[in-house]
Amino acid sequence: MVLKEIESAMEAILFAAGEPVGVERLCMALEIDRATADTVAQKLMDDYSYQRRGLRLVRLDTSYQLCSAPEHAGLIRKSFESRKPARLSPPALEVLAVIAYYQPTTRAYVDQVRGVDSAYTVGLLLDRELIEECGRLAVPGRPILYRTTATFLRSFGLSSLEDLPELPAVSPEDGQLTLEMQARLRELEARQEAGEGDPVREGEGP
Repeated sequence: MVLKEIESAMEAILFAAGEPVGVERLCMALEIDRATADTVAQKLMDDYSYQRRGLRLVRLDTSYQLCSAPEHAGLIRKSFESRKPARLSPPALEVLAVIAYYQPTTRAYVDQVRGVDSAYTVGLLLDRELIEECGRLAVPGRPILYRTTATFLRSFGLSSLEDLPELPAVSPEDGQLTLEMQARLRELEARQEAGEGDPVREGEGP
């Protein structure tokens, strides 16, 4: 395929998917190498942005996804107000912060950092697809490991985990660090609610 055909095909795949598509999957479908896929994706990103289209192509770690333009976030939220999810509660944000900054990690470690049982909250975060299981720790009992998802990145306006705000050099068991992690995620959540840099996934409310 010529470059223009690859662009068109990639756009069609991403639109039809309605969710992040791994770059390796795109390479396989389009029969191109990783460098070409990234180049084509970057060109689509630039074209959408330059032409001020209603869509944007965003990178989520090693995946790409078509989303709505961030400047239209307010209108989209207004249109789908009844579908707007509730903000994360302080306990949910605390558990999510620990997992985000120390993933992959077990629920026992989250409990240790927080000082309380986190089973219910972990279940809620799994239901909202902000975290997912990613294997088991090689110790007696083989506890489940958890990590954040592409939905987490999208919800907080991040391209990858490397974009998480830096934390002070404090022990993870220190209560102050837990507060710092929550504060960083709350700032990102506030930015997302204000529509600053967080596109909404095509076909869904925020």
